[in-house]
Amino acid sequence: MTAETSDQPVWTRKHLLNLAELSREEIVHVLDTAESFKEVSTRSVKKVPALRGRVVVNMFFEESTRTRMSFELAAQRLSADVIDFSVRMSSTKKGETLLDTARNIEAMGVDIMILRHGAAGAAYHLSRAVNCCVINAGDGQHAHPTQALLDLFTIRERKGRVDGLNVAIVGDIAHSRVARSDMRGLQTLGANVTFVGPPTLVPRAFESLGARVVHDFDSILPEMDVINMLRIQKERISSSVFPSLREYVRLFGMNSERLRRCKPDVLVMHPGPVNRGIELAADVADGPHSSILRQVTNGLAIRMAVLFLCQQATDAA
Repeated sequence: MTAETSDQPVWTRKHLLNLAELSREEIVHVLDTAESFKEVSTRSVKKVPALRGRVVVNMFFEESTRTRMSFELAAQRLSADVIDFSVRMSSTKKGETLLDTARNIEAMGVDIMILRHGAAGAAYHLSRAVNCCVINAGDGQHAHPTQALLDLFTIRERKGRVDGLNVAIVGDIAHSRVARSDMRGLQTLGANVTFVGPPTLVPRAFESLGARVVHDFDSILPEMDVINMLRIQKERISSSVFPSLREYVRLFGMNSERLRRCKPDVLVMHPGPVNRGIELAADVADGPHSSILRQVTNGLAIRMAVLFLCQQATDAA
């Protein structure tokens, strides 16, 4: 792992709940630790014994593919035992509360709980009720810290830095936990954040958080170093949020024509899953400026780092 610069460890947190809580030094330490873990995935035997004997449970109360599999694989590569909690088969369907379910699972000897839940603040609530580590894998519209960390890692890897970069986050900002966490992390590392989208999805209220709000995507293209396109939830397409799918694509879709107006080395990102032809044209999603698959790869290293650091801090306490 990376060397410490003082007698005090950089990371002392038992839980990872929200990126807004982390200092610049803590974020950089996670990114550096992930850098050292990324090499594990290139080995013929893709495992290290960092969490051997530990038990990790995936508690996903919302559907997920990438995040769930990424955490599961990260834990396995650290040699932990992994329990995949199924909401459909659990006693929560019989009326048991989240906290009662978690306490019963913890009583079986679980060391780390990874929680994805539709209620904002669920991870905080859980962390106060159990003794094991809690990692927030997304709570309502509040936060998604590991997604933001993997985005920061990808930007730093591709650009060599985060400080001073101009980063646009485009789409449904109002309902996006990714946008909120990305903004906090980017600001902490010194980037300039611009939120882009229709007024119904990008209200001016976000300016009070330090982000610039723009409703004309084309006007900011030449100055951006990174453009992160958010997924539009299709259930909102037929609502009053915007007139039509065609109108949204015309005004805010990233296509080859818009790409030509960007800097030659612009980085295009997307947290996935991508609605091809809506947020991103296929040639942009699959083109040389895109880092979508690299984000997925880097997500594994980031989650290995977070699991390792939180358990290490718990053991040292």
